[in-house]
Amino acid sequence: MAKKAHVSETPATACLKAHGVAYTEHAYDYLDHGGATHSAAVLGLDPFAVVKTLVMQDQDAAPLVVLMHGNRSVSTKNLARQIGAKSVEPCKPEVAQRHSGYQVGGTSPFGTRKAMPVYVEDTVLALERIWLNGGRRGYLVGLDPQALVAVLGARPVSCAIALQG
Repeated sequence: MAKKAHVSETPATACLKAHGVAYTEHAYDYLDHGGATHSAAVLGLDPFAVVKTLVMQDQDAAPLVVLMHGNRSVSTKNLARQIGAKSVEPCKPEVAQRHSGYQVGGTSPFGTRKAMPVYVEDTVLALERIWLNGGRRGYLVGLDPQALVAVLGARPVSCAIALQG
């Protein structure tokens, strides 16, 4: 696995350090709309263990974060039912950026501008190690998925569906 030089600190890595979470850094060449499948491919990782950070909103436009396997998508109907919302939908990119403080394609669940409830696909928590965005495009951090619960209070949900394609 090619490992580039250290990437300068982001709000996400500052948050991880503040909570004493050990992590590894994995920089790669970002590709517009490449997503988790691209980062997994170039870093030689299993796309199931590369976790995407999705900023969504409920029927009242209240933001929330969903952490999902890179090779799965979210059933918004199942998610809404499990969290007691009438509906859930992805935020528009500019809205997601306003809530998270991160550029779309570089969104991390750690160190967001606004505190938001975090939901994680339950099977993510069963993995030994995950890789997710470290707070900028082309930058993943590898860590123990239990940090999602410990630091973010992430609540497990079951709303994964296979990607269409």
